[in-house]
Amino acid sequence: MATRHQARMAVVSLLYAYDLGNQSIADFSDEILEEKKIRNKQRDFALDLFQGVTEHLEQVDAAIITHLKDWDFDRLGSIERATLRLGAYEIMFGELDTAVIINEAIEVMKAFGSEQSPKFINGVLDAISKDK
Repeated sequence: MATRHQARMAVVSLLYAYDLGNQSIADFSDEILEEKKIRNKQRDFALDLFQGVTEHLEQVDAAIITHLKDWDFDRLGSIERATLRLGAYEIMFGELDTAVIINEAIEVMKAFGSEQSPKFINGVLDAISKDK
């Protein structure tokens, strides 16, 4: 059975594809999650996160942009942007403790991002959490 961490990793992958212009990825999200063996409750969790981020994208992006220091949102890497979007959405609309959400985002970035990415993600999400 997949874990919530694995579900979040899959959501970041879906958001990455979405960010690259593949908005129809939502039509294939079930198949992609099945391929990654994310099923049952974790599948529902992942779909809720993906749909939540895409439905609240303007609010989520606005929160991220507000807390970028010396960075242009459009110049962020797609994987960093996807991870920030997921983390910001969970902080803004979720019920989990923000420390858990930020830690999950850092772990995702350790797997997908550059060496400096986890620290950057931590700083932006921490600033967003203080606004909550």
